[in-house]
Amino acid sequence: MEGWGRYPHHESETIDCRLPEALAGTVAARVGLIGRGNGRSYGDAAIGEHSTLMCRGLSRIRSFDPTNATLTVEGGVMLSDILRSFVPRGYFPPVVPGTKFVTVGGMIASDVHGKNHHRDGGFGDHVSELKLVVAGGEILTCSRTRNPELFFATVGGMGMTGIIAEATFRLRPIESGWIAQKTIVTKNLGEALKALQQTEDATYSVAWIDCLLQGASLGRSLIFAGEHASLDEVGGMPKADRFAAENAGRFSLPFDLPQWVLNKTSVAAFNELYFRAGARKAAKTSLVHWDKYFFPLDGILEWNRLYGRRGFLQHQCVIPAEDALAVLSGILERFARSGKGSFLAVLKKLGRGSGLLSFPAPGYTLALDLPVTQEVFRLLDEIDELVVKAGGRLYLAKDARQSRHTFEAGYPRLAAFKELRKITGADRHFNSRLAKRLGI
Repeated sequence: MEGWGRYPHHESETIDCRLPEALAGTVAARVGLIGRGNGRSYGDAAIGEHSTLMCRGLSRIRSFDPTNATLTVEGGVMLSDILRSFVPRGYFPPVVPGTKFVTVGGMIASDVHGKNHHRDGGFGDHVSELKLVVAGGEILTCSRTRNPELFFATVGGMGMTGIIAEATFRLRPIESGWIAQKTIVTKNLGEALKALQQTEDATYSVAWIDCLLQGASLGRSLIFAGEHASLDEVGGMPKADRFAAENAGRFSLPFDLPQWVLNKTSVAAFNELYFRAGARKAAKTSLVHWDKYFFPLDGILEWNRLYGRRGFLQHQCVIPAEDALAVLSGILERFARSGKGSFLAVLKKLGRGSGLLSFPAPGYTLALDLPVTQEVFRLLDEIDELVVKAGGRLYLAKDARQSRHTFEAGYPRLAAFKELRKITGADRHFNSRLAKRLGI
């Protein structure tokens, strides 16, 4: 088995589960088990040390209450199915990550953050209740008032407290399926951080960074601030156009590209073209379909094949705001000098996470994709030291290689999480390769 980054690989027994009532016996009978949704965690978080429970079969939408926009679904329901079902009805999920091909259980376990974290928090902040299959097979209802310790350990807990069988959360009413986007062009990282600060009143805000430039242009960026477009802004479109269907994937990579295709020259050319195309839109507010705004990479199915069979790593860190300019400049300078330009470089402003192991913390998060090579491993070890010294941390849903030192330094509530796992018996039943590697 492997994650979305296709590194590392590990042998694990796979078990299909399609009925919630069958979860109890499956969980009670095994150790070294972890739940797996759609396999979009980049590294080894959704690979069981011995067994991996495939949860996509738990795919039923249980109920929807339109009076308060509350939705209850099984843990294996895909975000893409929720969007397909509810955007035409005028509702949008409260938080979405960078891909719609994830399950609700995976979103809770990772406490995913979106372009609105600076205002609305992570997905876990909007979950009112969940049903969790714990060690021994018992199904517990968890919320902020019922089994709260287990609830906050499960949000962001990477599946290490149990299997999320069901969850309830509220959707956001919208008047159209379009985003009113304002593009801001910045010359360097300092300007980009200021622009993200200045656009924090926007519901959505994210920066794309050209990570190969150095000197005065280090961190040249495009900032995309967005709001759900109102009826007035969509100009009286018929409902079929106001809530146009999502892009199902225009193109699929049929084979692994040779690793030399994504090199300094090709990435630099792409970055220049992308920057110029974005800069041309800076003078006005444009309407962007929700699918293109939130999930641009989903337009290329199997896009992880861009990096070849050896796979790739995503390094995503969060740095406290007071040190963000200095530390992120140091990270980008090292990448630029190495020539290891990232095909994807994203910067966002974050608030506080809600779970014991939630990744978000007040500050700025930078995500970079890099091919798997020994040189890249050495570079990332060097960068991890910058992150640790600044009091930052790495995102467990993306991690495939950080050291225990980096992990333990970044998560101050780790001891409480471990203690809860021990008390509930989860440490004997739920163990992923990530948990084994980091000693959780």
